[in-house]
Amino acid sequence: MPALATVPTPLGPFTALVDDEGAVLASGWTDDAGALLALVHAELRPTDPARREDLGEVTAAVTAFHDGDPGPAAAVPVRQISGPATTAIWERLRAVPAGEPTTYGELADAAGYPKGHRIAARACVHNAATLFVPCHRVLRRGGALGGYRWGLERKERLLALEASWRVDDAALSGV
Repeated sequence: MPALATVPTPLGPFTALVDDEGAVLASGWTDDAGALLALVHAELRPTDPARREDLGEVTAAVTAFHDGDPGPAAAVPVRQISGPATTAIWERLRAVPAGEPTTYGELADAAGYPKGHRIAARACVHNAATLFVPCHRVLRRGGALGGYRWGLERKERLLALEASWRVDDAALSGV
């Protein structure tokens, strides 16, 4: 049965909506279930998801991310529908390491669309599964933030948080 749960985080409430197999359909820093439902493609949109306290691995991944471990979020299944270019961008975006932001052009090139920076930007705009498909890791050429559904201040905080993990990792490894 489709379900959703909200987790308190240092960046605000984070809600995830999953299908009956546990794949993330939509997620974001909000407690507004209706807003998340609106992001889901009509073919996948559930009509009455159950509200739960916990979504198992999804909730654990959200908590782990905010505690400094982005790995579990990258392993959570995601289900979104779009055309082949957008789907390729979303798949490539899941492989962008935390703390190593990329540009729209670099992302498009890595996904097989060397002149597709606008395709990459559009894929980020239509990404319903933020955090699990980490579109906050994409910047404009030159390093400007670009846009972010959950606000530029939150995007900036996410990038700073992930950069701090890389610094912590380097310190632990003696680099």
